[in-house]
Amino acid sequence: MHILIAPNAFKHAVDAATAAEAIQRGLQASRLSCTSACFPIGDGGNGTCRLVIDRLQGELVEVRALDPLGRHLTAAFGFVGDRKMAVVEMADASGLHLLESMERDPLHAHSYGTGQLIRAALDLGAEEIIIGMGGSATVDGGSGMLRALGARFLDRAGKEITDLPAGLEALHTIDLSGLDGRLREVRVIVLCDVDNPLLGQNGAAQVFGPQKGASPEQVKQLDNLLARYVSVIQDITGKDMATRRFGGVAGGASAGLAALLGATLVDGIDYFFELTQFDAALSKSHLVITGEGSIDSQTLQGKGPYGVARRAKRLGLPVIGLAGNIPVSVSAELAAYFDILLAIGNQPSPLNDALAATADNLTRTATQLGNLLAVSP
Repeated sequence: MHILIAPNAFKHAVDAATAAEAIQRGLQASRLSCTSACFPIGDGGNGTCRLVIDRLQGELVEVRALDPLGRHLTAAFGFVGDRKMAVVEMADASGLHLLESMERDPLHAHSYGTGQLIRAALDLGAEEIIIGMGGSATVDGGSGMLRALGARFLDRAGKEITDLPAGLEALHTIDLSGLDGRLREVRVIVLCDVDNPLLGQNGAAQVFGPQKGASPEQVKQLDNLLARYVSVIQDITGKDMATRRFGGVAGGASAGLAALLGATLVDGIDYFFELTQFDAALSKSHLVITGEGSIDSQTLQGKGPYGVARRAKRLGLPVIGLAGNIPVSVSAELAAYFDILLAIGNQPSPLNDALAATADNLTRTATQLGNLLAVSP
């Protein structure tokens, strides 16, 4: 039996590669006679690009850039030389993890540093730039990123707005004459891990603003700023970002890049599978183990384990899902994709303790799973 181990990251606990290795250790410690391969996955969220770089054997390129509050840091992007492909993780320069909890300030946190990474990729001769936008600290519609690439955001008096995104309240027009000309020759692809629109009840400010530090009043302000942004861009380009699928990713950065750079917005997990030739690994397997922090009805809305299970079922392969949290009653919809769902916790414990024990719990659960498979007829 050959088992493909393809988990997503367990959020706030372990990354996808660590999760895969923990599961593999458990299988190896069991009585099951099998071979296994680790194929950690990403759906566009934080960490996806590092997985792509590792799988494609790219190199990391370090760049001096600005963090979301304008402080200097060293960030990195991946470069796959033989494909002239750059892989940029937005969180490396503009991530929420770069800020202390008391520093979170989405009215002033910007994505300028990610624009600096893109510019460095252009300097290396990239012809394709893939951007994973998970884990950002920003709700700036990508305005900071675009400013780093040469766009100028102007008020009615023609003065440049540099306080982004708060200053977008006074936005009158956007001067694109200084936008880096190399972008016209480059394919920009944004990996999207959610399909929220830019504005409204399910939009970037309403859904993601609070987790980035926005108060209820600031959420309303951010939504209004983005609405102004949408209106100005529609006047300039004729494109309505408000209706764009995936437009709310990373505080609307996806929509900004789609409208002003012509970026292609793609479903993160499906594009990840294509880039990494996941189906080739799947075709050699007899069983698939996947997982993430929670597997429930929301998983079927396009999350990583669902993508794994959907592809596995096309080949008639059994799928086992491991998670910190699973439903008490598994729905028919979930059961159609996951033959077995196992919760990895072994006793009631505070959340922080459970998160800290994730790798050990994955190993223990995988050992018992292997033993169970070994005694099954």
